[in-house]
Amino acid sequence: MSRDERLRGRDIVCVGFADWDTELWTNQHHLMSRLAADNRVLFIESLGLRRPQLAGKDIRRIVRRARRGLAPPRRVQDNLHVLSPLVLPLHRFAAVRALNARLLPAQVARAARRVGLRRPILWGYVPQAEALLDALDPSLVVYHCVDDIAAQPGVDADSFRAAERRFALRADLVLASAPTLAERLRSWGANVIDAPNVADTELFSTALDDGPVDPELEALPHPRIVFCGAVVATKLDFELLVELARLRRDWTIALVGPIGPGDPSTDVAPLRAEPNIHLLGRREHHDLPAVLRGADAGLIPYALNDLTRGIFPMKVYEYLAAGLPVVATPLPSLRDVPDVVTAADAGEMAAALQAVMDADGPQARAGRSDAAAAHSWESRLAEIARAIAAVERAAEAPAER
Repeated sequence: MSRDERLRGRDIVCVGFADWDTELWTNQHHLMSRLAADNRVLFIESLGLRRPQLAGKDIRRIVRRARRGLAPPRRVQDNLHVLSPLVLPLHRFAAVRALNARLLPAQVARAARRVGLRRPILWGYVPQAEALLDALDPSLVVYHCVDDIAAQPGVDADSFRAAERRFALRADLVLASAPTLAERLRSWGANVIDAPNVADTELFSTALDDGPVDPELEALPHPRIVFCGAVVATKLDFELLVELARLRRDWTIALVGPIGPGDPSTDVAPLRAEPNIHLLGRREHHDLPAVLRGADAGLIPYALNDLTRGIFPMKVYEYLAAGLPVVATPLPSLRDVPDVVTAADAGEMAAALQAVMDADGPQARAGRSDAAAAHSWESRLAEIARAIAAVERAAEAPAER
């Protein structure tokens, strides 16, 4: 990406749906950390849209948020500050939504002044960013829709969807990461660009280089079928994984990622009961190439439900950049993605995995990695910069008589 294809010298207020120091970085973290290289960014942490559970992770998060909410925005890298706003996570109640609509703008406006932002781009990953329109007087409004959050358990779907429609129609530009999301947003008349999740392809391509393999994975026998990501019951098809493990006891199925983020009630006992399923825990993002270097195939065993129908997994291009053959359940977003084979049940998945591993080799891995290089965060940022420039040119053009 040339410097001419970057957003530069802009002020950005981003309203995310996760905390900055979450266990797994998502689209919002990757984009904002890169945008901060040339712009000033204020990242607003999660507004607590999911109803909290009386579980350890949620309780610890509430305590941490209460402590940080009393502090000014903290600097996490050059040009990037993070605000932990004090809001009530009970959005299903109209009175709470009204109170938050007063609390949030005051906190964010004060933080924006503190870090010197003026008429920023308002970049919302959640439509509740609409509460900041008057307080910030943004120069541009972007709605970045990367999940069907209304479909998540514990979220008040009706109030969320109503806010989403209002914010999408107010936004100058809407970015949608999956076809089902784009279709819904376009049906409302929003200005939508298809922007599937991409990857740090340069980092993950290093899996093709000679180097160490993650020690825990290296201790397990081949063939190694690897999943990298959050191990949560709302997204993964646990029954499918158990059946696959029983069909092929000679295979290692390694799940690499934290257990239960966003779904603290996740019960992994059925997975632990299978001798060839191994839960290896979380790895730092920069350590994942060492995991994939030791894998024989990448797996995306998502359940098919209202939530996953609106997901384009970020791991798609991470696996492909690492050169791996990839097998996934038939998510709508993956229907036309080259080098991803889909399978609807455990039997089909076992056959598909066997076929892609039989056809694999160094040349095939290099080809997949080369093709994935076009799907980098840098290429996505360039596309977004061009779209924003087009919106701004159109706004500046004199109206036709």
